[in-house]
Amino acid sequence: MIEHDPPPPHVPAPPPAPAGAARRPNRLIREKSPYLLQHASNPVDWFPWGEEAFAKARAEGRPIFLSIGYSTCHWCHVMERESFEDETVAGLLNRHFVPIKVDREERPDVDRLYLTAAQAMGLGGGWPLNLFLTPALEPFHGGTYFPPEERYGRPAFRQVLESVHETWREQRAGIEESGGRVLALLASLAAPAPTGAAGPGSGELFEEAFEHLEQAHDARAGGFGSAPKFPSVANLDFLLRYWSRDRRSRGAALELVVRQLDAMRAGGIHDQLGGGFHRYSTDAGWLVPHFEKMLYDQAQLAWIHLDVHQATGRPEYAATARGIFDYVVRDLTSPEGAFTSAEDADSGGEEGRFYVWTPAGTAAALGAEDSRVFDFVHGVTPRGNFEHGASVLHLAHTTAEAAQHFGLAQAEVGRRLSGARARLLEARARRVRPDRDGKVLTAWNGLMISAFARGARVLEDPGLAACATRAAEFVWTALRDGRDGALLRRWCAGEAAGAGQLADHAAYAIGCVDLYQATYDPRWLERAVAVTGVMIERFEDAARGGFFESPPGDPSIRVRMKDGFDGAEIAGGSLAAHAVQTLGALLGRRDWLERAGRAFGYYRARLAGNAWAMPRMLVAMDLAAGPVRHVVVAGDPEAAGTRALLREFDRRFLPRDLLLVADGAERSRRLAELAPFAAALTPQAGRPAAYVCVDHACRLPVTDAPGFGALLDGDS
Repeated sequence: MIEHDPPPPHVPAPPPAPAGAARRPNRLIREKSPYLLQHASNPVDWFPWGEEAFAKARAEGRPIFLSIGYSTCHWCHVMERESFEDETVAGLLNRHFVPIKVDREERPDVDRLYLTAAQAMGLGGGWPLNLFLTPALEPFHGGTYFPPEERYGRPAFRQVLESVHETWREQRAGIEESGGRVLALLASLAAPAPTGAAGPGSGELFEEAFEHLEQAHDARAGGFGSAPKFPSVANLDFLLRYWSRDRRSRGAALELVVRQLDAMRAGGIHDQLGGGFHRYSTDAGWLVPHFEKMLYDQAQLAWIHLDVHQATGRPEYAATARGIFDYVVRDLTSPEGAFTSAEDADSGGEEGRFYVWTPAGTAAALGAEDSRVFDFVHGVTPRGNFEHGASVLHLAHTTAEAAQHFGLAQAEVGRRLSGARARLLEARARRVRPDRDGKVLTAWNGLMISAFARGARVLEDPGLAACATRAAEFVWTALRDGRDGALLRRWCAGEAAGAGQLADHAAYAIGCVDLYQATYDPRWLERAVAVTGVMIERFEDAARGGFFESPPGDPSIRVRMKDGFDGAEIAGGSLAAHAVQTLGALLGRRDWLERAGRAFGYYRARLAGNAWAMPRMLVAMDLAAGPVRHVVVAGDPEAAGTRALLREFDRRFLPRDLLLVADGAERSRRLAELAPFAAALTPQAGRPAAYVCVDHACRLPVTDAPGFGALLDGDS
């Protein structure tokens, strides 16, 4: 699956259309989605996805023009300004089609179905996604970005509209037949494996995936493949767990992870001033990014930096993770404490303008002396590496190289750089900001809650746990249906709406488990259990195994898909399998372990020959392959002795160890309802104690941190 809007060679977005007579807004003016509202003043007679549009198409015998995008998509902006603001194009759309706009982030089920259809028809994939559907919602033609005139090897959009209209008028019956075949093909993708095909074992899939990633690795610049290059964090998650099973002989897997993170941290894809990461690099060397920032990227990149910090002990990974958290708190957190979705690539109609610098710009903000040091380290040159002679900041030289170049002590260079970055961040904040998409998505919040909770443990920062708690409470109170416990998809401008998808339930459950392990508050385990129960009821394919990505009961979703790819966003099926396996193992829920096992059986057969497609599913399988250890710390979490034991656990990368904390008081009483074996474990001789258990058989407890560390490392 292509993970990006598919740009031709970069061109800036055209300027907005000149102001004229005020237009009457179309139906999208009643929507909350920032993306749909961006199109509410188009002359196109847009409908939102829904029965009103479908009924019109059926009644008038018109095909549907379905256009899918999202608010921070650069090429969506380009196509809007070039085509959807054009009166001639709008006239064609309004006369011959029923035009529907969809925000892919609000309706991932619609996007998933038709993106897969586009790929099945050989039309490519990415955003904007523009497809033509029959009135029965069957896809028959389309593409991604269409220019206003023929260029980049792509036909002009007006020509496409005229051609499709003519073909529909003359060959409607054949079109409807072919559209039906496309949906039938998509439905077959969720079919069970052929009879008797149990699929390879997990170990075989792990080896196959590692060999593929090792071959696909860019030995020069890190990462996988060539330009454009994505973080692809799910690959790194798998590789780190693959390494952890045999740390002595699998060092090559860890090296693949480290090389990519080091290259990204030094590159322009990393916001060197404000923290966080841009969506992808347009070049193979991580230098020039596509500048939008997505919440789900920040969450996953925080995960992997924390994990690699634990695995290697190198402080720069902890610092990078902290920079991500600083960015999200500052720029992607709502007043209610929830996490918002994204920042645009464009500001002032120009991509990247907010982020790039010239020597004159840094000198004006820093003065000549400090700007020379900053420019040397961060690659700001008169020639530039971006458009109009501007430079994308990156780490062109080390602090040691700068010290030698300028004849300064390294400490002095470090002091100057720290001050310069702070001043430039303040100066940048006065620029025209990229637009921010302020909607709250449940799934992405679940991922970020997980990241903040894990950061609280690894970085020993309770403030991060407080941020995670605020967001988790918001989702529980504002995005949960109190009647049946199901989660909703999104909250925006005071309105919660949209049936929650599989990923919404699974990611929130994972976030709650991580939040429990950061706060030791059983309510988060209770909520994880409640949401997982709802998820199983609504999404499990009990007959075939695995989980459907979309909820039941929506007739407009002609095929309930099971995603087979962990891309920029992790497939809901991978998150669900991981959530069910984690909670099943943590709490001794054999019924849930059996459900996870059926999901793994389904995917083992489907992934044979392309195990690399779902590395996050392999992470869940790795946990299932065990051995899983329960680590129970018995004692008051606020006591110094208990904290010392917990720190010993938190500083290690132990992906198959599951933590429970029994305080002997109210928390233990509530924990006993979920995990009775853990609640029964107690301090020893009045001292906090740690137990390491496999299959509910525990080693003798230890009460001192070094002894606990040795037990965790298997040295005692």
